[in-house]
Formats: sequence, C-alpha cells, structure tokens
Amino acid sequence: MIDRRIKFRHIQCLVEICRQKSLKLAAEKLFLTQPAISKTLKELEDILGAELLSRSRAGVALTKEGEVFVHFAEMSLASLQQGMAGVERIGAQGKATLTVGALPSVAASIMPDVALAFTEIAPNTQLEIVAGSHGALIDQLRIGSLDLILGRLGRTALMQGISFTQLYEEKVVFVVRSGHPLLDTPDLSRIGEWQVIYPPKDAAIHPLVERFLIAHGVGELPNRLETVSGAFARVYVPKSDAIWIISAGVVANELQNGHLVELPFDTHITRGPVGLMRRPQDITSTQEQLFQIALNKVIRAHGLVDPTT
Repeated sequence: MIDRRIKFRHIQCLVEICRQKSLKLAAEKLFLTQPAISKTLKELEDILGAELLSRSRAGVALTKEGEVFVHFAEMSLASLQQGMAGVERIGAQGKATLTVGALPSVAASIMPDVALAFTEIAPNTQLEIVAGSHGALIDQLRIGSLDLILGRLGRTALMQGISFTQLYEEKVVFVVRSGHPLLDTPDLSRIGEWQVIYPPKDAAIHPLVERFLIAHGVGELPNRLETVSGAFARVYVPKSDAIWIISAGVVANELQNGHLVELPFDTHITRGPVGLMRRPQDITSTQEQLFQIALNKVIRAHGLVDPTT
C-alpha cells in the first residue's frame, strides 16, 4: 500500500536531483532553495526508511535503494503527464493531439514534408512540433510532454531508458558561403584560418566532429563560435567567411538552392543514425502509427534508406 505521506513534490524533487546530478541545479530547475530541496529529500528518505542518494564532493549518486525507487518514480511522473495531456485533449473538444520533438537534423529537411503527409492521413489530429536541443527534448520525452522525438541518435548516457528506431543515416558537412576563399583550394588543415561555427558539447554531432578532426590531424580551432541555432547560422554564414560544421539535413535546402556550398571533404566517418525516439513502456497510439506511415512515405520520397521496407 502506498504511504499517503509521499507527495508529488517528493517524487519531483528526487527525479530532478537525479537528472541534474546536483541538489543545487535541481533546486534552480524547480525554483526552490537548496535547503528546501534537501529537506524534501530527507522527508522522502525518512518515509521510506532508506537512504536514496549518497553525497560527496563529486556530487550525488543513487544508492541501490535509490536506483529501484527512481525507476518507478520516473514512470509515475510520465504517467501523470500523460493523464494531464488526456484531460487537455478532452477540453479541446476531444480532438487528438500528437506532440513531436524535432531535432535540427530533421526540422529543416524532412519534417515539413512529414507534417504535410501526416495532415493528409490524419486530418482530425492536431500535430504539435517542438524544436530544441537533444538534452532538452529528451527531458521532455521522459516526463511525457512529448510523444515522440525525430532526429539523430544521442550519446549512450543521454539515451538511457529511451527506445530508438533507426530510419536512415546522415553525415556531417562543412559549409560556407558562395565564393569563400577555401573553395579554390580546399584543404581541411586550413579551416583554423577562419571562424568555425561548431556544435556545442550537448549537440548529438559533437563527438562525431571531434573524432573526425582528430583523425585528420586538425588541432585546436582558435576562433570557434558554438551554437545549435540554424536560424542564426543561415543568416550569419552568407555574410561572413565562417565555416559551419553541421548535419547535412539542417542545410539541405540551402545546399540545393545554392545559398550555401559544401566544402569537398570526405566526412563519411561522421555518418550517424537518424530515427524515432519514444518511451519504451508506452503503448503505441493510433496517432503515432499514422505518423510512422507518413514518415516512411517521406523517407522513400527523399531516397533515404528505410529499413522497414
């Protein structure tokens, strides 16, 4: 029987501490003071009669009891979020909704066509598309704010507890404005002579880019501008001599219409899987199945590899 002394705030605090791996950061996320979040955690541990977290200078870590409890705590938060979403749908005159997170690698390439195809086959479903960084979207998926995420596979640690279905592979490209001086004599070792727009550490392609540059003997880049903002870089690069390192899907339209030009570097080792991410414990809804149908249709139309066919 559930102890009635356990409140929602206890579960929320524990889960956030585990996500942030810090009481201080968790307190900031929940708009609490650090003493308040420490008190809430102590209350939960007292109710359960077990220590859930061990604390050290390096931060916090789950005990064996904590690992068991937080697994079910995360599921309960996700279920509650789904219940709240269900109530909202009823309030919207019963119209079904599907909320999909779109990472930069798909937001500007296949996602518009997927949205068009989905609207045709599911006209009674309201599609909501949410853009953001990999970490931010995964957090929203875990708590049930998103039904699906479409984009590149993230790091192993980030993907714990998330189901990933590969759809196709995509490489990283180096792009510049038309007329860039490096286009005359393409030489990867010279990219440090110009400003480089670089993926930040939380970007899915960051480790791929790091390995690629190391493999080709490219050292520290003295003038790096780090961003995941495609909206910024699409305007900035044509106005400058900057070299933009980015997933090919993000700049597919710009490369096709000639607004940007790909430097002829062999980046095949940066190829990585793009696919659908979901919570594995959830039953696939009718809306998700229809979205998958629309997605597969677009993948075939774009000539991408679709392992489901």
